Amino acid sequence: MKKKLTVFLMFAWLVSFSGLFAQGNYTLVIHGGAGNVDRERVPEDREEAFNAKLNEALDAGEAILEAGGSSLEAVEAAVRIMEDSPKFNAGKGAVFTHEGGNELDASIMCGQQMTAGAIAGVTNIRNPISTARKVMDLSPHVLLTARGAEAFAMEHGADIVDPSYFFDEYRYDQLQEQLRRMDETGYIDSADMMGTVGAVALDKNGNLAAATSTGGMTAKRYNRVGDSPIIGAGTYAENSSCAVSSTGHGEYFIKYAVAYDVSAQMRYKGVELEEATNSIIHGTLRDLGVNGGLIAVDKDGNVSMPFNTSGMFRGYTRSDGERVVRIFGDD
Repeated sequence: MKKKLTVFLMFAWLVSFSGLFAQGNYTLVIHGGAGNVDRERVPEDREEAFNAKLNEALDAGEAILEAGGSSLEAVEAAVRIMEDSPKFNAGKGAVFTHEGGNELDASIMCGQQMTAGAIAGVTNIRNPISTARKVMDLSPHVLLTARGAEAFAMEHGADIVDPSYFFDEYRYDQLQEQLRRMDETGYIDSADMMGTVGAVALDKNGNLAAATSTGGMTAKRYNRVGDSPIIGAGTYAENSSCAVSSTGHGEYFIKYAVAYDVSAQMRYKGVELEEATNSIIHGTLRDLGVNGGLIAVDKDGNVSMPFNTSGMFRGYTRSDGERVVRIFGDD
């Protein structure tokens, strides 16, 4: 009788513990790119439109997390909202290459299993982040590019569109201005190049995930690929430390392995998330004259959103009801 009682109590304790665990906290953080976004350049109605879309992305991801869904599902859902909006440099709002087309990159990473998927240089996939997820889940590879990535996407039921779907008048005008500057100076002006969207999340089960998607750099040539589809540069997630999504001048984010460096500092130096992220964005990159930012969430749900530009479209939401959406540096 005593043995049965002990077994019953142990079972009741396990049920109670699992219930508490299932009711754990969650955090979702998103960004829509860092760059030259001064108040003077963003009219009030456009600011409201950006805020509405950022809130929509947060809503999409939070609905999943609140229902007990995974951080992977949440970051994919949040990024898809921004990919479908011409307001951001990803998917429908992707910037134009030098030749007048659109080349899209995306990546996603699971902090629990340390699995990842990415695609680069695609031209007809409506939601690159979802194909990056399929690369992670359905292939033995991490990064697929160009026609190979497009063939893989078609084989696995991705939403394929005509490249004309990505045309946006505002982005096309940006290309014309950049081409004019290039004729005058001979090089691409990177001051206005910041874009990219991303999301990082901690779910109720304590798992981290990160996702990033971009159209790259206006007037880029030779099938240039930046940091967004590079695991460890634009995207990184590891359950014992943090999840990171970056935005900025990709060449430097690749060379300095920015996303991974945040995690490495936390794991090997024992520093907190805020110190690790600030040391990179306001230290290493600023010292190099490199513009950009990142978003990050750690295993305890702490959030960091540093940037060294005039603004970064960003926001977060937590299970305790706190929500923040910001654009400018003085917000």
